[in-house]
Amino acid sequence: MSVALLWVVSPNTEVFNFFGILDSSRFALGNRSSIRAKLGRKQKWKSCSLTTDVKYSYVGSSGLGSETKFPVLSTMVANPVGEIAVSSEQKVYDVVLKQAALVKKQLKSNGDLDVKPDIVLPGNLSLLSDAYDRCGEVCAEYAKTFYLGTLLMTPERRRAIWAIYVWCRRTDELVDGPNASHITPTALDRWELRLEDLFQGRPFDMLDAALSDTVNKFPVDIQPFKDMIEGMRMDLRKSIYQNFDELYLYCYYVAGTVGLMSVPVMGISPESQATMESVCNAALALGIANQLTNILRDVGEDARRGRIYLPQDELEQAGLSDSDIYAGKVTDKWRSFMKNQIKRARMFFDEAEKGVTELSEASRWPVWASLLLYRQILDEIEANDYNNFTRRAYVSKTKKLLALPIAYTKSLIRPSRTSSYSTRAQKTDSLTSKV
Repeated sequence: MSVALLWVVSPNTEVFNFFGILDSSRFALGNRSSIRAKLGRKQKWKSCSLTTDVKYSYVGSSGLGSETKFPVLSTMVANPVGEIAVSSEQKVYDVVLKQAALVKKQLKSNGDLDVKPDIVLPGNLSLLSDAYDRCGEVCAEYAKTFYLGTLLMTPERRRAIWAIYVWCRRTDELVDGPNASHITPTALDRWELRLEDLFQGRPFDMLDAALSDTVNKFPVDIQPFKDMIEGMRMDLRKSIYQNFDELYLYCYYVAGTVGLMSVPVMGISPESQATMESVCNAALALGIANQLTNILRDVGEDARRGRIYLPQDELEQAGLSDSDIYAGKVTDKWRSFMKNQIKRARMFFDEAEKGVTELSEASRWPVWASLLLYRQILDEIEANDYNNFTRRAYVSKTKKLLALPIAYTKSLIRPSRTSSYSTRAQKTDSLTSKV
């Protein structure tokens, strides 16, 4: 499962050597033989809030209807011993602010999101070029539509997006790939140390080198990358989510992070009047929307793996239980439950759309294509009469092809010079005031 910007490189059968989890050696610029890995598997992503007995509404929306109750985000709540705990939404927003601050800092110093020049070391340039080319090959194989869209981007931005994409896929493969049964929390800790090394300019292998070069050129913060690894840790220890607050945090970790990684690379249109926080928040919303869609598409598949990525309290309110999901029978209760879940996912897509127009013109098409295609998966779930137990919703090749010119047309729409796209902080204040 994944967001438009993400579908990444899978490990080969020698997972530990390929990822360098158990190996302390470093990337040798003269050696490429260990990089040819077998690729394969699906992508994955997921999404958010604190429960209070009020009608759910996403930021800037009017809610889900007069009879539907969903948990609403709250900035802080008191735990049983009276201490103040920060909500999932607030934790995520703190990361959004940090990433936005980095981008604004570069905008202030450079006047634009221009990339830094290559740091050319003797003998390194051709190998670095090969590393980026390999990332592009992986993106072309596993995210064909998105890859075509990236070809409209400038070469520097295109290669950087490929590098981010590959790292995310490799990370996802740790817990969902063919060698997932061998992955331990210690292995993920070592993967995180390796991440820190590449951010310090010490890549382990060829593909790490591409990302290391990317984060040197663009104002990309390490926190979203670390948070994605935390999402993998959650997959190792958690298979049930009590409420949407827990699910939101997970969805941010495994999918929303990708949007925050990508915004600094994709760039903001010079004509945009939107705040950097609002654009980052829209990217976050797209990741969450995509992951919620993945969850709804893969209910049956996940259940067969002993996982249920649906809020337990909402299942209970609908008169459903885990046993109903394992039974895999489509009932009126299930249809009603699914209608509300789909409605929420669409609300996140609506929020994401507000930010796509604010991106640089060359970056809009791949994002629009991803958004439109992923959103159609929800339509296919409905067309399957909400049977996501034994039928997998997918968008046909014909519909994908038809979506591309629509996405391209939307990408030509320029930002409004009088943008009313408010900041995330303003929206959060508006939302929490309803609690």
